[in-house]
Amino acid sequence: MTDRQWTHRVLDDPADLDATPAALSAAEAQPWANFVVFTPDRLPAGTHLGEQSLRREAPPGRVGDSMAGRTPWSANNPAAFRFEVRGDGRRLRVKQFLYDWAFPALDHPALWESRTSAERLDEHHLVWHGIDYMGHQGASARIARTMIELSVLDGTFTREEITDLYRSLRPADSEAATAIAATPFAALSYWARRPEASVIAVPLGLWNLRQEDTANLTWRPIQDGHAPFGPSAVPHRLSDLVLESTTTHHGHSPVASEHLYSGGPDRGRELRLHTLNLEHLPRAIEPESHPAEHEDITVAGHHVRLAFIDNAYGPFDAVLDDANGNPTWRLLASAHTHTDRRWFLRVLDDLLDATDSAP
Repeated sequence: MTDRQWTHRVLDDPADLDATPAALSAAEAQPWANFVVFTPDRLPAGTHLGEQSLRREAPPGRVGDSMAGRTPWSANNPAAFRFEVRGDGRRLRVKQFLYDWAFPALDHPALWESRTSAERLDEHHLVWHGIDYMGHQGASARIARTMIELSVLDGTFTREEITDLYRSLRPADSEAATAIAATPFAALSYWARRPEASVIAVPLGLWNLRQEDTANLTWRPIQDGHAPFGPSAVPHRLSDLVLESTTTHHGHSPVASEHLYSGGPDRGRELRLHTLNLEHLPRAIEPESHPAEHEDITVAGHHVRLAFIDNAYGPFDAVLDDANGNPTWRLLASAHTHTDRRWFLRVLDDLLDATDSAP
């Protein structure tokens, strides 16, 4: 790990955006990306690497009518890289970006409402298979915090071919990948660096506590290992993950503050601890529509609503009540080969022990 943090290139004005995403290789795109850019070192039989392109980052805003390669749901202009694999009458697209406007629900938000299943890629990472938001065969993985979404556009690819494609992904620039791993989320995120960027209303997990588009987020990296937690402070560490960034949510939001813990060799393991705003919670905390398991359990004497997809990998979503029975905290875990149910329950126990004993 290096102490050198990552700084990427950006455009100063949305008027400078390319009319269509620039045709750049993964290595050429990396200096413009606030995430690790990956490229495959092998492809399914009979296919070749097709179009590669980068949407450059620019301040929020729209100039002209072109929407090529731009997000249709907001005027924000974060960076994204994509490539296609084609051949034998079939084609797939892989899109890469930093999912930095909210906690990426389930670690595979592009497969929302699809029944998903995971496969191990290596000692640390997983790929999720399912149907994406366009109704296509899809897959999703987060590697080194880069969201890597795959969609089959024409023909078919076997599950094994898709998994093998993910296993073949390598950073286009290993030095950049090392620097990005050393950089806190609050220094990478488009939304953290650009407070004028409008917040996007999205699910955050498996309970119906969503991020509102009326919220305003103020992110900051942690310098001294502590951040506000009501009258006390959040733990500096939860299990082997360390507090590295925190934000305050302003406006009509069920989340009052958010604290990000990360760790692992590429900072790819993550916990998000939310302190909840009782005034803005829904009348009832209910499951989201994504297929998952939901339980009511007791941890350290507290009622906990627990939801998850896979006992062995997560992702986990827990809403914790205080001693008076009020929903007070939410803990979300990214999916990972080292994040199983036993580990997550230990983290909940440690968290409640710390908050119950805080002055």
